[in-house]
Amino acid sequence: MRLDIAAHPTNGKPMKKQIVLIAATLIGTAAAAQFQVNPQAGVVFQNLTSPEPGVEYKANIGWQLGADLRFGDRFFFQPGAHFGRSSTAIKAVNNDTLLYEGDLVRTSLKLNALVGYRLIDSYQFDLRFLAGPTYNVILSVDDRDDRIGYNRGDFSNGSLNLDAALGFDMGLVTVQPGVSFGLSKVFSDNPVVSDIGSRYLTYGLTIGVNLGDDDKD
Repeated sequence: MRLDIAAHPTNGKPMKKQIVLIAATLIGTAAAAQFQVNPQAGVVFQNLTSPEPGVEYKANIGWQLGADLRFGDRFFFQPGAHFGRSSTAIKAVNNDTLLYEGDLVRTSLKLNALVGYRLIDSYQFDLRFLAGPTYNVILSVDDRDDRIGYNRGDFSNGSLNLDAALGFDMGLVTVQPGVSFGLSKVFSDNPVVSDIGSRYLTYGLTIGVNLGDDDKD
């Protein structure tokens, strides 16, 4: 007895299409159940390490605005992008004589690739620990008081960093304090500044909202 496969629409290619459609639906549903978008705004305090002799750095308040994505449940991946302005006060003294003093302001785009773990995972409150690499793309450099003399060409195009943070989620609200350790030199290969070994040290606090559902239930 010969089976006529063509006479059965549920066999062959139509069946494969149905299986692919069901699998895609299941994958999409699972991903949606473990996906969040977190728009955030916050403040940053960015300092520079290893000042030259006679030079003092002091972090001033800056700001950032952006969003993170979260993929996963207990363990999760959190990429994101944040636009911001950071300010560092610079003061140079020679033999008790003030040479210059002013604020150095940088505009940058920060790209995150963090991984995290929920230390507490409950319906009303989550506590997250995050760590991973970030990269700051320098967009502009401003000498607010026109006294320092640095310009865009004196700075590296970007900085690779290592970040660590704690996240507190309370319903729709998320709060995330963190610290960022610069791994790259702040200043460029310009001979005037190439010997300065400063790196960024940044503290930040963001407040935002949780859009989506990270629960598997």
